[in-house]
Amino acid sequence: MKNELIKYESIGEVGVIKLDRPKANAISPELLEELLEVAQELRERPPRALVIWGGEKIFAAGADISRFGGPVEALHIGGLFHKALDAIVAIPRPTIAAISGFALGGGCELALACDFRVASPEAKMGQPEILLGIIPGGGGTQRLPRLIGSSRAKDLIFSGRQVNAQEALSIGLIDRIAPSRETLLETAMEWAQSLAQGASASIGLAKRAIDLGLSDSLHHGLSLELRLFAESFTTKDSEIGVSSFLENGPGKAQFTGE
Repeated sequence: MKNELIKYESIGEVGVIKLDRPKANAISPELLEELLEVAQELRERPPRALVIWGGEKIFAAGADISRFGGPVEALHIGGLFHKALDAIVAIPRPTIAAISGFALGGGCELALACDFRVASPEAKMGQPEILLGIIPGGGGTQRLPRLIGSSRAKDLIFSGRQVNAQEALSIGLIDRIAPSRETLLETAMEWAQSLAQGASASIGLAKRAIDLGLSDSLHHGLSLELRLFAESFTTKDSEIGVSSFLENGPGKAQFTGE
């Protein structure tokens, strides 16, 4: 994968996407196109877990507002946001956003597209678009309330205020706080590596059941779960897991990820 604004590398069984657009990782259309390309490749050939970060100093300060000239440009760039972040969501493995510094606007929306979020102690998150007289356009009005509830999401979106790491943790916007900025990536990688030891193919099926089920009725969600439950028995890991359980009890299986 050859990109200028997105760097990808594999560290063991964990993939790492790094935003690399100095100084603030402002999310431009070009960055979104590269992110979309990388995410589409990872959907077809996923690592067993994925970490997304922007480096030690900043995750992403938001969209490159200089590129929004009016409703036509906004529609185009918003569409790119949706395509790129939907592609991140569709990667059938656990994804973790490692957030240092600011994750605002489009940066917050990128973090919301991940399964989990870990932040450094000084991190700040928010959807400040209303302070520019506009609204979030990269999924913030939809993913944020699904994560933290509609009232809390409206508070953040209507006010445009930023929340620190402790408040973000208390309202469920993030899942963990790293000990320090310097140990953020290490903390995220340790979490990702622990998830990578699981039954990866079935984790992908469970992720699909949860994500798609939340967007539909309970009835359809249960039908989807039943179908994917049956499909999980076709994986190699199901053979390993069931056999290990019968022979050695729970928690002893060594999964291959297939």
